[in-house]
Amino acid sequence: MRKLFVYQIAMLALGAVTLGCTVPDTDPSPDYLIVTTSGVVSPELGPEGSIVFKDIPFAEPPAGAGRWAAPAPLTSPERVIATRSDPVMCPQPQSMASGGAEGDYLGSEDCLYLDIYTPPGTAESAPAPVMLWIHGGSNLTGHKGTYDFSRFAARQQVVVVVINYRLGPLGWFVHPALNGRDVTAPTLANFGTLDMVEALHWTQRNIAQFGGDPDNVTIFGESAGGRNVFSLLASPLTEGLFHRAIAQSGHVRSLTLAEAHNEGRQFPMVDRGSWEVVQALGFDDESVDADRLRAVSTADVLTAYFDLDEDHIQPAVISDGVVIPEGGLLEALADPRYAKNVPVMSGTTRDEVTLWLGLSRYFVDVSYPLSRALPAKIRIKDPDLYHFWVDMRSRGWKLGAVDIPFAAMQRAGYTDLYSYRYDWDEQADNYFVPFSEILGAAHASEIAFIMGAPMYGVIGDFMYPDTDSAREMTEVMMTAWGAFARDGSPRLPNGMAWPRYDSAAPSFMRLDVGDQLGLSKNVPSRDELLDRVAVSQAVSELERCLLVWELVTAVGVPNYESYRLWQDGRCATVDAPGENRRIRQALEAEYGSVYFSG
Repeated sequence: MRKLFVYQIAMLALGAVTLGCTVPDTDPSPDYLIVTTSGVVSPELGPEGSIVFKDIPFAEPPAGAGRWAAPAPLTSPERVIATRSDPVMCPQPQSMASGGAEGDYLGSEDCLYLDIYTPPGTAESAPAPVMLWIHGGSNLTGHKGTYDFSRFAARQQVVVVVINYRLGPLGWFVHPALNGRDVTAPTLANFGTLDMVEALHWTQRNIAQFGGDPDNVTIFGESAGGRNVFSLLASPLTEGLFHRAIAQSGHVRSLTLAEAHNEGRQFPMVDRGSWEVVQALGFDDESVDADRLRAVSTADVLTAYFDLDEDHIQPAVISDGVVIPEGGLLEALADPRYAKNVPVMSGTTRDEVTLWLGLSRYFVDVSYPLSRALPAKIRIKDPDLYHFWVDMRSRGWKLGAVDIPFAAMQRAGYTDLYSYRYDWDEQADNYFVPFSEILGAAHASEIAFIMGAPMYGVIGDFMYPDTDSAREMTEVMMTAWGAFARDGSPRLPNGMAWPRYDSAAPSFMRLDVGDQLGLSKNVPSRDELLDRVAVSQAVSELERCLLVWELVTAVGVPNYESYRLWQDGRCATVDAPGENRRIRQALEAEYGSVYFSG
């Protein structure tokens, strides 16, 4: 009865006062309801006094006629929003980021929801900085429920918004049936990006009611979320919607409209173009229309997409001339016409690729020396090969995620740029898995230290142990991210100066503990990395060419011609994608899978 009474009072207040007046004078109890433009939401009490609001819709469900269309704003202030029992996620295959039974397709097209984490006492204080988190997962998987920013919100006195957005073929898609015969003409194609834009609009309209400052919004995201941060920086549709940006382990690859359609596989280095997907659905370009495409079940769309081979790049950000300028993501970041001139921080982890290589049967041995009833023992087969490969690929990732986009942004007039590399690797090793050696500062491992909580189940407890070192690293990350959100410049607990980035003399802050925390100027160019690969004794000649291929094509804007020309054609006769397929098939034949899954 009490909730019903408070709800009735809130509805009466809606007709008498503005929505911005619904913040209580004291910390809200779980019975307090806040009215937003899309419904009435009830809080939960979180760790350390934080207040959490779950499963708030920020747009109309993008289903039926809303599939492959811009999200429609949701105006339903009288709707009572209930927290869902199962994780709310957009349609996707099972993965570490999504959970669920292996092989299942998960989620619903009714997925445009967000969560809000607020600190205690926001009603009595000045409006708090707002941070909007964009999850990773290759723009194919992931959802908001993986992340818990309650401790970060409480300790840093910030309001954190965590969003879902459309993924895979439902998030990035262009086809004549939807857009007209000329798929090179400007048209909507980045529906997932448009969901992020709509979430920012919702935040501007509503966040003051949660104690947040709509004039101080930081977008931040990791991996695909980092690339999406760059997309929002480049988009002409986001002016004034945010005021700072953090791109964690992102990159700036985008495809043209023609590449994303890829009729007849005109572009052999592009996989899962819409032409292929429509063919897999049993249609051809001449017979299919928008109604027939939108009538296909969600599961059939995902099956058609993910059953296609994937050896190269696939549409995940498209230069559609509307959401992303036609010249592409990197070119747009260098163009003063699109520059937001906001402070930007970008960085990577020291060992980005161990999250994949550390489970690859090519690089690790798996044994059961005690019993198959106990966990497997994992060891690196060839430490010299493994560590060299990880070092080269991770440095190459940083070039594509930080140094190349920052150089472009400086040309556009950005001045407040800050670079980092996350190096912490003091995980909880055990007899079965030496986490610090195999994974180290792996891709996405920094997120737990920003949140102050482990991720991904049991493995998260080893990656984020309860130790003094982990607590110190948490303080470093929380302080830097919180200060950046408040002031537009990152700060460290020890007061060490963090200089702005300069592409003429690049440097980065090495984020670690003790005397390993400090500024580094060790930023080799891609040519310098390739020179190291050329003379390395850690790799065979075939591995050398495969590593060169990855360095010039795997992260950022691929350059296939540079592979062919490298060292006067040293690798020109090596079909790197074909060799990778051969290795994958051999591993599958021997072990049943390329990657060890437990």
